[in-house]
Amino acid sequence: MKKSHRIAVIPGDGIGKEVISEGIKCLKALSEITEGFQFEFEYFPWGSDYYLQNGRMMPVDGLEVLKNFNAIYLGAVGDPRIPDDVTLHGLLLPIKWEFDLYVGLRPVYLFPGLESPLANISGGEIDIVVIRENTEGEYSNIGGIVGVEDRELAVQSGLFTRKGMERIIAFAFEYARKKGRKKVTSITKSNAQRYGMVLWDRIFIEVSVQYPDIQTESKLIDAACMDVVRNPKGYDVIVASNLFADILSDLTASVTGGMGLAPGASFNPKDRSYPGFFDPVHGSAPDIAGKGLANPIAAILTAKLMLDYLGEEEAAGLLLRAVKQNLSEKKVRTVDLGGSSKTNEVGVDMVRILESL
Repeated sequence: MKKSHRIAVIPGDGIGKEVISEGIKCLKALSEITEGFQFEFEYFPWGSDYYLQNGRMMPVDGLEVLKNFNAIYLGAVGDPRIPDDVTLHGLLLPIKWEFDLYVGLRPVYLFPGLESPLANISGGEIDIVVIRENTEGEYSNIGGIVGVEDRELAVQSGLFTRKGMERIIAFAFEYARKKGRKKVTSITKSNAQRYGMVLWDRIFIEVSVQYPDIQTESKLIDAACMDVVRNPKGYDVIVASNLFADILSDLTASVTGGMGLAPGASFNPKDRSYPGFFDPVHGSAPDIAGKGLANPIAAILTAKLMLDYLGEEEAAGLLLRAVKQNLSEKKVRTVDLGGSSKTNEVGVDMVRILESL
């Protein structure tokens, strides 16, 4: 009897609907090829259209519904008719916070067959994993706006706890050790943020002592942004707070082929009581939505991360091989990579490759 994985699919907004369908196309093909498992997909029309009709990004009992699945697969959210903070705090952040999905995993890799905008960088020479603290930090919804006109003021507080920092930093070191990586870089801003980031620095040192086999360094966020462009080969595993990791995962994606190649995963490695959450790093790109121009590879690589999470390592490996072959062949690629293929044509090519492996 095949093992069954229950997947909640939230296509979301804009190009989300287009790219997620290509990821599912690949997942279905893999379930037929490997024969050891199957998927049960259930679709939820939550997102900006739902908000415009109901005043909420998802139903009141949305989290209660989602907790019964093994994983959540989301395309993207965002709509110019709705403030970005509404879409973020209405769907993505509640899932991460309520399910305590404290690890944000965002690998970036310069695949052979792609050109980096950086000079003298070849395929395979950039291989960075950004590990993001997902449940507190600068995105904590603490603060408020008071007053009117010239007396209006806003207070925004970041929440940094010893528990939150210890567990994400320890995960970064454990990940590096498990994957045979050599260095963990901590990103901070303790020269300006004297409390949360000073505590982060201290805990990073405390945790790093337990991993003498792993090299360490600590960099300020502004210096890291400069250095990851100047010397991307000098980075291996990066661990950072919610905001800083968000910034760096976009920047590292830009030097490895663009946002159309950047996958994302959020999960709790210690507790599987709740589903993992898998969404590409890119947004909903309303300017190209519905035109078949979106690159689905980020969503496909996100599906690969979901397979890893579900324990389907063989299928995950096959999907990664398919992506590598597609990119190295340079035949079927979307406009952002210099091609002319449509979104669905990339998905069809991935299935072709999978069936030939």
